[in-house]
Amino acid sequence: MLTQEHQTFYNANGFVVVKGLFTPDEADRLRAHYMDLRARGAYPGDMVADTKKGADDPLVQFPRMIHMHRWDDVSLRWLLDERLNECLTGLLGAEPLAVQTMIYFKPAGARGQALHQDQFYLKAQPGTCMAAWLALDRCDEANGCMRVVPGSHAWPVLCPAQADTSASFTNITVPLPPGVEAVPVVMDVGDVLFFSGTLVHGSYPNTTNDRFRRSLIGHYIEGRASQVTKFDQPVLRMDGAPFTLADSPGGGPCGVWVDKNGAPVIEVTAPRDLASAGAHE
Repeated sequence: MLTQEHQTFYNANGFVVVKGLFTPDEADRLRAHYMDLRARGAYPGDMVADTKKGADDPLVQFPRMIHMHRWDDVSLRWLLDERLNECLTGLLGAEPLAVQTMIYFKPAGARGQALHQDQFYLKAQPGTCMAAWLALDRCDEANGCMRVVPGSHAWPVLCPAQADTSASFTNITVPLPPGVEAVPVVMDVGDVLFFSGTLVHGSYPNTTNDRFRRSLIGHYIEGRASQVTKFDQPVLRMDGAPFTLADSPGGGPCGVWVDKNGAPVIEVTAPRDLASAGAHE
C-alpha cells in the first residue's frame, strides 16, 4: 500500500494518490449503495448548493451528503477501513482521529468547487486535518476531477475571497499569486487521493453530457489534536470509539498575499470570516 515513494512525494507536495487501494468491485458496491441512498430521499446535512440556479441544477437533483457514518454502517466501516488507517498513519506519523464522511455525486453539467483549504472549515488544533478521497468513477478534467496546488500544504490558512459561482457551487475561494496554478489529479476507480488540510485544492466543473464523477471522502484530524469544530463532534478513534474534543473557536488569523521586494509572500494578520460548516470537498 503506502511506499517510501508515496511518503516522499507527500512530504514534498502535500498530496499523494495511492493507486488501486480499493478494488473496482468494492467501488461498484459503494457507488450503488450511495445512489440507492440518494434515491430514497433527504438526509441531515444534505447540501443543495445554490437553489437560485433553479430546480434543474444537477446539484439540486443530486445534493452532497455528509456525516453518513453517523447513521449508515457502510459509511462507518469505510471511514475506519484498515487500509485508510494504515496510509493515514504512515503519512501523518501517528494514528488519526476520524471526523467526517461525504459523498459527492457531481452529475453531468454540475459546477465544480473553487480553490480552498479544508483546515479553514475543520479548524483542528494543534496540527491539521487530512482527507482520503476515493474515486468511485474515473476522474478527469472533463468530468470534474480534483485540482491541487503542489506544495501549498506549507502555507498557513489563507483569507477567503469571493468565488465565481457560475463555475463553483461554493462562494469563497483562496487567491493564488502570479505564476502559481492548480494542476489536475486524474484518477481511476478505486484510487485514493490523500491530502493535507492546508493543501489548496478544488475541482473542475463536469462538462460532460453523460458522466458522473462520484467520490467518497473521509476527513480526519491528527491524533494529537485537542480541538475541532462543534459541527464535527464527536470524533472517532480508528477502532470506532467515540469521544469529544474541545470546540475550536471561530475565526482566527489567516494569510494574505503581499509583495515584498518584487516577490509574493504570505503575511498572516487578518481574522478570517467563517463560511458555512462542511462546504468543502
